[in-house]
Amino acid sequence: MSTRLSPGDTAPDFTLPDADGRPVSLAGHKGRKVIVYFYPAALTPGCTKQACDFTDNLDFLAGHGYDVIGVSPDKPEKLAKFCEKEELKVTLVGDPEKKVLEAYGAFGEKKLYGKTVTGVIRSTVIVDEEGKVERALYNVKATGHVAKIIKDLGL
Repeated sequence: MSTRLSPGDTAPDFTLPDADGRPVSLAGHKGRKVIVYFYPAALTPGCTKQACDFTDNLDFLAGHGYDVIGVSPDKPEKLAKFCEKEELKVTLVGDPEKKVLEAYGAFGEKKLYGKTVTGVIRSTVIVDEEGKVERALYNVKATGHVAKIIKDLGL
């Protein structure tokens, strides 16, 4: 079982392939705040809503010093289809081995339709300019989550 992160923890660094197969790393964003969000699967209704919300607010968030990286267990090919179909501009990376998902506490037991299952826990971790966890949110809702982040950050 993966351990959840708390404010003040050092965010685990990672390098994962984006939709084009290019490596994206957390370290590559040092000096900027990063919203790292974890979602179960590309091309599903809730995850599509969330990715579209991040895309719609990307310029606003960037203007306030935040980069956004979405992480799922999907392979780059599926991410490419997702980005193309939904015209997504948010950076999506794939973690098929679930190592980063586990390092961030975003993979484990969760309730799904009343049953306990093991899978991706929809989560968001906000990392500061120095690579420290500013906020760690687990079991978030796909709908309205981006608006809540913006409100909670006072942007």
